[in-house]
Amino acid sequence: MAKTRVYYECQECGRRSPRYMGKCPGCGEFNTMIEVVEEPEAPAAAARPSTAPRTTPQRLSEVAADAGERYPVPVEELSRVLGGGLVPGSVVLVGGDPGIGKSTLLLQTAALMEEIAGPVLYVSGEESERQIKMRAERLGLSPHNLYLVTETELGAILAHVESIRPRLLIVDSIQTTYVEGKASAAGSVSQVRECASALRELAKNTGIAVFLVGHVTKEGVIAGPRVLEHIVDTVLYLEGDRFQAYRLLRSVKNRFGATSEVGVFEMQDRGLVEITNPSEVFIAEREVNAPGSAIAVTLEGTRPLLVEVQALASQTVYPNPRRTANGVDFNRLLLITAVLSKRMGLRLFEKDIFVNVISGLKIDEPASDLATAVAIASSLWEIPVPADMAFVGELGLSGELRAVSQTAMRVREAAKLGFKRVMVPKTSRRDDLGKIDVEIIRVRNIATALEIALPGPRRAEAPQ
Repeated sequence: MAKTRVYYECQECGRRSPRYMGKCPGCGEFNTMIEVVEEPEAPAAAARPSTAPRTTPQRLSEVAADAGERYPVPVEELSRVLGGGLVPGSVVLVGGDPGIGKSTLLLQTAALMEEIAGPVLYVSGEESERQIKMRAERLGLSPHNLYLVTETELGAILAHVESIRPRLLIVDSIQTTYVEGKASAAGSVSQVRECASALRELAKNTGIAVFLVGHVTKEGVIAGPRVLEHIVDTVLYLEGDRFQAYRLLRSVKNRFGATSEVGVFEMQDRGLVEITNPSEVFIAEREVNAPGSAIAVTLEGTRPLLVEVQALASQTVYPNPRRTANGVDFNRLLLITAVLSKRMGLRLFEKDIFVNVISGLKIDEPASDLATAVAIASSLWEIPVPADMAFVGELGLSGELRAVSQTAMRVREAAKLGFKRVMVPKTSRRDDLGKIDVEIIRVRNIATALEIALPGPRRAEAPQ
C-alpha cells in the first residue's frame, strides 16, 4: 500500500529536500522551504494507456508559414509591446508590484477587446464581481460582452470557459489558482506550474488568448517557479515609481515580437492613459541652463526616449563619500566616477555624488554614460550644459567613447524634439547620420566631450 510522502519544497526554485532547510541550497534564498504532504494516488486502471501518438511529424517545408491574424489592440502602447497585436492562442504573463495598475490595465483592455475579438471572460481570485464592477464604473467602462466570475479552482474555471467560449481569458492571478486534489496550497510551486500548464494547453488547443497576472517577490521578479516564464509566450512587467504617475510596460520575453519593448502610460482618475510621445513628456519640466542636467537619448526596445539625467556633486562630510544612483545602475555610476577621477583629474574623492533620472525611469543600457559623465562634471564646475544639446555614447575605462546601436534612430528622435546638436562617439557610422538635419558632434574621448559641452571657466569646488 502506498504511503503518504512528506518533503520540503522551495517556493523560489522548486528544489525538494527530505528535511527542512533555512537556506535553499539551490537558489540560496532563506525561509523559502515549505512542507508538502503528498497523498498516494489512486491505483491506475488495469488497461495500459494508449501509446498512439496524437500528432504527425511534418517536413519543415510543408508547414504553413502563415502566422495567423492578430487581434488589433485599441491601446496602442500595449499593442506595441505585444508585437503589433494579440495573437490568438497566446499566453501572456503580466507582473508588477501590488497596486501598480495590472488589474486596471487588463480591465480596460478587456472592455475594449470584447468589441473586436468577441466574448471576454475575466476570472478574479482576489476580488469580487462587485469590486470589479465598481472599478469599471470608476473608469467609465460599460462593456456588454465581458463576463466576470470569482473562482480559484482550475476545474471550475475550465468549465466556465467551456460554457461561455470566450476569445480572451484573463486570470487574476495565477498564484491564487489551484488544482483540486493536490495537497499543496495555492501559490506553491507545483500548483502554479500545474495551473499554468493547463491554461497553456487550453490556449493552444482552442485558440483562446490568455492573460495571466503574476505576483512579484520583494526582489521584483515574478513569484513562483522560474519555469512559469518558460511556459508562457510573453512576459510583461508593469513598472513605475509609487510616487510618480508614469507606468512603463516592459516586455522581457516575446515569442511574437521584439523583446525589451516598452509602452508608457500615465495613471489618471480614469485609469491608465497611454502616452504616445513620452520623450516630450519626460523633458517638459526641464530647467534650462541649470548645472548638473544633461539629456540622454536611450533606446527601449525599438523606441528611442529622451530622458533628463541630473547629477549633484557636493562636498562630503564623511570619510567615505556617498554614491547614490536613482534610475541608473549603481555599478555604472561607480565606473563613470572612477574614469572622471583618473582620466580627467576631477577631485571626486571628496564629493558626494547623486545621480537621478527624472520621472522615475530606469536606464539599463550604457548609452547614457556620456550624459551622466557630463552632468556630474557640470555640477562640479557649475557650468550649465547647452539646452539644445543631447548626448549618446558609452564610456570606456580608458576614457574613450564607444559607439552604441541604432545611433541614427536616436539622433532623429532628438531632432524631432527640437535639439540642434547631438554629441556621438567618433566611431559611429557616418552613412547613417548624413541625412539628418541636426549638427552631429563627433568626439573620441571624454576629455574632448567635456571641452565642447562645458566651455568657460571651471571651478574645482562647487559653492557651499
